[in-house]
Amino acid sequence: MDLLFDHWGLRCLVVIDLKNGAFTHADARQMHLYPNYAREHWVREGENPPVGLILCSEKDEALARYAFDGLPNNAMAGEYRITLPDEELLAGGLGRTRQAMEVRSAL
Repeated sequence: MDLLFDHWGLRCLVVIDLKNGAFTHADARQMHLYPNYAREHWVREGENPPVGLILCSEKDEALARYAFDGLPNNAMAGEYRITLPDEELLAGGLGRTRQAMEVRSAL
C-alpha cells in the first residue's frame, strides 16, 4: 500500500497502490488484501467499507475486468500518465471547468 486517504464525502478509506509498470492479476490479489486489512484494523464505526485503487502505467481492460470480477472488495485499476498533455488541451479543460463553475455559482 502506497497511499491511504480518508474520503470524507464517501465516508470510507481509499487505499492506493502505485505500480511502475503494467497491471497484472497479482496486483488485483494484492489489492484484495489491503482493504481487508484496513476494514479489520482501521475502519471506524459508521464508515463504509474501504475502496482500493491501483494506479499503473499500463492497464489491459479485459485483464482488469476479470481480475476484479467477483471480489467482495470495491477495487479498480487506472492508468496514469508520466507526461502532461499539451498546453492547448490543458487550457481548454481549464476553460470548460471555469465556465461550469461560473454557471453553478450563478444558480
